[in-house]
Amino acid sequence: MRTKSDSIFSIAVLVAALGYFVDIYDLLLFNIVRIKSLTELGLSAAQVKSEGEFIISVQMVGLLIGGIIWGIMGDKKGRLSVLFGSIILYSIANIVNGFVETTGQYALVRFIAGVGLAGELGAGITLVSEIASKEKRGLSTSLVAGIGLLGAVVAFFMSQNFHWRTCYFIGGGLGFCLLLLRISVMESSMFNQVKEMSNVAKGNMLLFFNNGHRFRKYILAILIGLPTWYVIGILVGFSNDFGKDFNINEAIDPGKATMFAYIAIAIGDVLTGFVSQWLRSRKKTLFIFYAFTIIAIAFYFTQDNGSSARMYAICAALGFGTGFWAIFVTMAAEQFGTNLRATAATTVPNMVRGALPLLLLFFKWLQNFTSHLNAGLITGIVVMLISITAAWFTEETFGKDLNYIEN
Repeated sequence: MRTKSDSIFSIAVLVAALGYFVDIYDLLLFNIVRIKSLTELGLSAAQVKSEGEFIISVQMVGLLIGGIIWGIMGDKKGRLSVLFGSIILYSIANIVNGFVETTGQYALVRFIAGVGLAGELGAGITLVSEIASKEKRGLSTSLVAGIGLLGAVVAFFMSQNFHWRTCYFIGGGLGFCLLLLRISVMESSMFNQVKEMSNVAKGNMLLFFNNGHRFRKYILAILIGLPTWYVIGILVGFSNDFGKDFNINEAIDPGKATMFAYIAIAIGDVLTGFVSQWLRSRKKTLFIFYAFTIIAIAFYFTQDNGSSARMYAICAALGFGTGFWAIFVTMAAEQFGTNLRATAATTVPNMVRGALPLLLLFFKWLQNFTSHLNAGLITGIVVMLISITAAWFTEETFGKDLNYIEN
């Protein structure tokens, strides 16, 4: 049986981090090459905006569905089966993505890629959480996210040097290369113990809903992560449109904005691990980074007649503020027993990603009553109020023993 590791770094951490790196590369690539690729497919500027929103929403729905599929499989078949299966699916999808000729094909392939991408982070965080010592697992999972999030930076530089179709081919190739590393990783001993228990329900989504206490934990675990995709999916993803609202003379490149945001998110994610270790609290760390996010949102919506450099700097600040992704997913893993942990850790972040279409609908609905700019700000205020309230009622999980099951 594998013993707990006192080191914050291991082969499992490395492989999970590289897996998340490829995951983020592929997940954010559409955001980065959206304008370039859709324009080349023959769309007008107005169509690029509307079709871009639609394809992003379709990809997020794929993530939502994939999160449920891979989460259940992670608790029934094992964490490693998800790490292998998900990467094969999204690697194939991204290679196919390089051949699309219509927006319908584009949307379909991004949906399939989304289903595949959904399994990577949750399974990796679950595996690392179960093999690391309870005192240091927050540091290990922060390393996974911090290294992994740099995939967005690489995606941007690839987009600057290669045709957008080639960028998708590179993403698919990176995924298949990663499969070779995965062979050296062992399954979690916690899962192996539960696997032998024939009387224990594994990966049963109904367990989240048949008990009031578990249901409350599950809903709160989702709501605390909402600011991340409000920031990335709306403020950063459509920074070019907001730039026009702010009368910024230079054109804003959402791909570059995404790169700066994700560099800062990676820094924030590593830092949250150390902050939570120092404070011995996940919740206090969340509130500190929520405060950073609120300050950055305030700067974002007060940059009239600013510059592109200022916009990119603010996007970086927004990224740093939402650099609590690792802690957020780790908390989801820590909230539930071994027979439900992969389901929770995989579905929770993908529920947040899947909430982006709802946030976009709310954002667009608000534009019927107010300006594009005010709609963005009001959406942010609502999201932050919901998440702060959810975090307040969420249980503290720092140092929690994970060797237990849900009945």
